[in-house]
Amino acid sequence: MIIKGEEFVYHIKGETFHCAMDVTMHFLGGKWKTIVLWYLRNKTLRFGELKKQIPDMTEKMLSIQLKKMEADGLIKREVFVEVPLRVEYSLTDFGKSLTPILEAISKWGRHYGETEGQLKAVVKKKKVL
Repeated sequence: MIIKGEEFVYHIKGETFHCAMDVTMHFLGGKWKTIVLWYLRNKTLRFGELKKQIPDMTEKMLSIQLKKMEADGLIKREVFVEVPLRVEYSLTDFGKSLTPILEAISKWGRHYGETEGQLKAVVKKKKVL
């Protein structure tokens, strides 16, 4: 970024970011991260519960995104040694700090969806046996 004619970058944990937006999008970029964070913003969920909330996301992609967000310190993965094994995901305090951003993005999306589109219920097809 250029400040008063001089170029600056952020160096954070061994990575270089060219502006504040670059830093933010490192954590929020991609199709799925914001959606996963959105569903975890108010509660702890298990993998299957998250998957139900985001039916278009494959299990493999959900697993990849959860691992990335855990490595970034956004979410906490808690394993309960029981039969069957139980794993729960929740936001860390760092992840919770993104809640106002997520709410602003959601508000903008709702407004745009309501003014430029239509909200329609999804009609699920019945399985034929």
